[in-house]
Amino acid sequence: MPHLRAWLELWAARAFDFVDGADKSAIYQRAVLAAVDAPETERLLGKRAGVDRDAVVERMTTTRYHRYTTLRCPSSLLDRAIEDLAEVRDRHERAARATQWDWRVVCSLVAAVSFALLIFSGPLALLIAVVVAAVTMVTLFIWRGSRLWANLTQCLIAAGLKGAWLLQRIEVGACAARWGEELQETGTGPVVADLVRHMLGDDPDSLFIPDDYEWGLRAPRAPGFIIENAARRQLERKLTHLEDGTIAVCGPRGAGKSTLLEQCVKKAGFGVIVQAPATYAPHDFLLSLSVQLCEKYMRARGYEPTGFARLSPARRALRRVRLQAKRLSRWSSFAVPATALVVLGLSASVRSLYEQYATSVSDVARTYTDALRSDVTAIWQGHTVVASLAVTIGGIVWWQSRHTALLPRMLGRLWTRGIRPIGLLLAWASAATLLLDEQIRQRARYLHNTQPEALYQAVGYAVGLLFLWSFLRLIRDSEVEFPLGRRHIFLETIFRPISAAVGIYLLLFLITNPQIRSLLADPENPLRLAGIIAGFLLSKLGDWQPQSEEPELVTRCQNHLYRLQTIQQATHGLTTGSTAQIMSLGTNHSASVSTVPPNYPELVEEFRELLRCIATERTEAGKTVVIAIDEVDRLGADTDALAFLREIKAILGVPLVHYLISVAEDVGAAFVRRGLPHRDATDSSLDDIIHVQPSTLSDSRAILARRSQTLKEPHILLAHALSGGILRDLLRYGLQLRETQDKTQSYELTDISRQLILEELAETFAGFRTLLGKLQWSHDTSGVLASFRTLSSYLRDPCPCVEADVLRTLDHFAFHAYGAHPLPATADDSSHRPPDDPEISGSARQLIDEASTYAYFSLTLLDIFSTDGLERRTELAAGHGQEGDPERLADARQELGISPYSARPLIDSIRKAWSLPLGPDPDSRIPASTARCPRHGSHPNIP
Repeated sequence: MPHLRAWLELWAARAFDFVDGADKSAIYQRAVLAAVDAPETERLLGKRAGVDRDAVVERMTTTRYHRYTTLRCPSSLLDRAIEDLAEVRDRHERAARATQWDWRVVCSLVAAVSFALLIFSGPLALLIAVVVAAVTMVTLFIWRGSRLWANLTQCLIAAGLKGAWLLQRIEVGACAARWGEELQETGTGPVVADLVRHMLGDDPDSLFIPDDYEWGLRAPRAPGFIIENAARRQLERKLTHLEDGTIAVCGPRGAGKSTLLEQCVKKAGFGVIVQAPATYAPHDFLLSLSVQLCEKYMRARGYEPTGFARLSPARRALRRVRLQAKRLSRWSSFAVPATALVVLGLSASVRSLYEQYATSVSDVARTYTDALRSDVTAIWQGHTVVASLAVTIGGIVWWQSRHTALLPRMLGRLWTRGIRPIGLLLAWASAATLLLDEQIRQRARYLHNTQPEALYQAVGYAVGLLFLWSFLRLIRDSEVEFPLGRRHIFLETIFRPISAAVGIYLLLFLITNPQIRSLLADPENPLRLAGIIAGFLLSKLGDWQPQSEEPELVTRCQNHLYRLQTIQQATHGLTTGSTAQIMSLGTNHSASVSTVPPNYPELVEEFRELLRCIATERTEAGKTVVIAIDEVDRLGADTDALAFLREIKAILGVPLVHYLISVAEDVGAAFVRRGLPHRDATDSSLDDIIHVQPSTLSDSRAILARRSQTLKEPHILLAHALSGGILRDLLRYGLQLRETQDKTQSYELTDISRQLILEELAETFAGFRTLLGKLQWSHDTSGVLASFRTLSSYLRDPCPCVEADVLRTLDHFAFHAYGAHPLPATADDSSHRPPDDPEISGSARQLIDEASTYAYFSLTLLDIFSTDGLERRTELAAGHGQEGDPERLADARQELGISPYSARPLIDSIRKAWSLPLGPDPDSRIPASTARCPRHGSHPNIP
């Protein structure tokens, strides 16, 4: 619908410009309004004071902007067309003043008389009348001095010039429409956009104006939003150059390893992706992988794996019977009535045809049968030696062909290639007999001689309905859809009932029209219809092929699935005895056989052999085979991951198969330092490794630009800095910007970033408090936990009354490099902070230092993003070299995951490049506000 609306608005603007024509000011005004109402410009209006629709239109109508805009789009063609129009209008007015008659009345009478003569008397009478009138008026002008000829001539000249003026007016309208469209595209469009950005002031891109629905952010794994990155290109190169092998994909959690594996499996010719279990058992893992491999291969070959239902054989049989009965009843509800109607309609014609040709056909069949019987008898009695040799050789050839199936294949090829032309020939020949039927030809000649108009009108109407029905069916069969709100409407839904109604109406018209009905009443028409139906049925038989034999590899997969997912048990019994009238003696012997499930070595061997066969077949077809094992890094420590690799090492190294395994960074580091100083499982399990690094700023910019149209450069910088380039967190912060904007009801990045950073800081402090709560604390040191709780609650929903005190406390804690001291609840408690408490353990000190450094990083983001003039300050920071690059903010966030002691110097260098203080300065980030606190009724910072 947006495309339809834009198309309608475009043609409406062209129509209005065409009507206005020479009024360039009206065209300019309309172009200005269209540019102001453009979606990208309209969404910026009203977001800051003084920037609304009326203000922009008023600025654009000033002489300065009018002249500047029109100079960008010259109107020389329109001006020349307007001058030509004025010249033609002046000539027309002079011609109209030169005559004593009203040229409109005279020309109308001349046109009416000429048209009447043309209709009622023909073109020859009109030509004679024109010549006579011209000779008469010239004679009167010469001999009598009459001005009839002069007045008539001037009237005709005035009419011709009026026609020329009309054509020139159309030219002016066309030039005006073209100029208006060009003015909007290259003139008012960019000028209005630049003017609005200028009126917005500093950082116009920092305005966050969300759309109603950001599908790319709400669905992180939605298809269509994946972009190329260095890791994916590197992995594709390795898969291209390696014939087979095991490649590890390592990187931090959330960096996109799973997405990378999914894309590689999807792009491969045949692939399986399996999740590593959190508590793994090698036998169960390989069992699950084997089942997925077999099922995936069978579906790829077009065979559905057998479902082993948890029902008794009787219930399965009843369900199967019920399904077959349901299908049969539905098929019969259509087949039985259709067959009955066709048989009822064609029965008389078929019976007459049978009665006419049955005797002849039976005589021919009897003749050939007798000849065949005599030949067989002669061969049996040995009268034809050559025929005996030929039959014997034929039998040997037939037996030898059981392996190659040459003869059945040749017969099948002859069937598929010959039956279709025969059927179509029968159908077209049956239809062509209509033209050769003498009765139909006589009836058509009779209608042509007696009722020609009615006949041709009926035929034309029927042909028109036939073409309309065919056109509607063509549209119905097209897979075209168009959006209607949130729904997508297919043309098939609309045109199917319309085409059916037109077809029924065509059939009723053919039956009820007397002329066509007389042609349809020929007695041989049912026989022709039977021939047409038989021909099309024969042509359809050419598409039938016997069901192909199940491939051997599919059968192996089916048997493997059956063995893995079922327990087979067989019981054999034997009863012997003798009976008499009084007593009987007998014995009963029973034996039970149950298959043993495959053990781990046997399962490994079967899996490798099956996978090797699949890989050989797929490789011969030009496809690659990829087995991806995801989520190995969730097993826990690197020792668990290495133990898992040692257990599944037996299934690796299958020829022509690529294994992709996602592992944690520490496992990747073990592979990189292989042989130093000792070997581990990675040395012999992995052939190569791919490092999925966090996204760079350019990658984050491309990812978020693909998924959202509302995230501009400042928002991307903030999301990239908070996430550290981790893809999962990047998308989460992109969506959280929308949630924070909805919460704050502000479009300014300064307000949104402030709220978002403080909320993240509060959640992080709550997490640190949870970790600290697992340690041992005494009565004297437990104030640290209470301080963390107080800061978390204040930061999550800061009250204006204590906001200044909380930010001062947070500022002091962030710049306090070694957090061994308990945190005060407010700044007033800072003077009562106790000295270093030796009872705080080293683990607690480590956690407090990490929290302090994270607070230092968060306050740095607050200083950068919650202050006006971000664009200007970004340019100034870039002048300080690498430390002023916004990419360094993400580097600092990544460094926090390694050590707080290495992250703090990096943050110091960033603050220096951004000209931020290297000591406590909380007053710089406290917003100036005099509003009363909604909770306590007092003013901020006033007790």
